[in-house]
Amino acid sequence: MRPQERLAVIQRCVIEEMARLGQVFLTDGEVVRGPGTTAVAVREHPGDDGGAGHVDLGFVLQLGRADAPVVWDCAAGLGKTEEEKLANAVKMWATTTASVLVELADGRGIHADRPDLPELPGWRAVQGPAAVFGFGNEHLAAWLAEHRVLPALAPALRRELTGPGPVGVKLFLGGKAGDDVAEVRVGGEVSEAASAALRALDWPRGERLCWARLFVLLTAERAAPLAAAPAGAAAPVPVRAPAPAAARPRGLFARWREARRAGR
Repeated sequence: MRPQERLAVIQRCVIEEMARLGQVFLTDGEVVRGPGTTAVAVREHPGDDGGAGHVDLGFVLQLGRADAPVVWDCAAGLGKTEEEKLANAVKMWATTTASVLVELADGRGIHADRPDLPELPGWRAVQGPAAVFGFGNEHLAAWLAEHRVLPALAPALRRELTGPGPVGVKLFLGGKAGDDVAEVRVGGEVSEAASAALRALDWPRGERLCWARLFVLLTAERAAPLAAAPAGAAAPVPVRAPAPAAARPRGLFARWREARRAGR
C-alpha cells in the first residue's frame, strides 16, 4: 500500500472512530478537522516489515496557532491485511487516547475520568479507559479497575514533568509470568523510573499472554486554559513526517505480534 493510500485509510478510520465518540471530523488535506479548532494529523510510520504496523496520530486542540501543543501517540494493530492493521491501530488509539482528548475539549465526563491526584500536586489528570487484550484478559482488566495505578507512579513521574503541558502518559503492561513487559512513556519518551515502578506492581501475570494499554493526559493547574482560536484564523498543516525513533515502541509490538502468531 502506497503512503497516500495508507493516509486515506487512516483518515477514514479516524473519522469513523471519532463519530463513535460523538465528534464530527472531516478530511481537509493531510489533516482531519473536528469541532471548533480541533484536528487530527498523521505522521508516516511504517511497521517493522515496512507495512502498516504502526500509526502515529497527533491531536491538535488549537489548529491555527503555531505554538499550540499537539498530543502525539503511536498505536499498533493486528490484522490479515494492511488495511485491517491500520483500522485496528486507529481503533486502539481512539479507545485509549482520543477519548481523553475529547474529554479535555468538552469536559462532560462522558468518555474519560478526571481522577483526583494529590500525589502529583499542581497537576490535573484526565484518564481514559484501559484497552485489555489477549488470553484471560478479564483478570488484568479487573485488577486495573480495582487499583489506582497512576499514584504509584507519581514519584517517578514528578521528575519527568516540565512546562505546563498537556503531557501525555502512556502505560503498556502485560505479557505472562516470567516474560512480562512494563513501559511508561511520558511525552513519547520512555521513563525508565516510571516503567520500573509499573513493573513492581502486583498486576496478574497469567500463563498465557495478555496486555493492557492506558493513556493519561496531565496539565498543570496554573496553565492557561486552552482557548479556541478565532474561526477565521489561518490553519497551518501539522507536519506529516517520520516519527522520531524514541517514539516508536517497535520492540514491544514485535514481541506481541510474534507471540500472537505463535499462539502463545
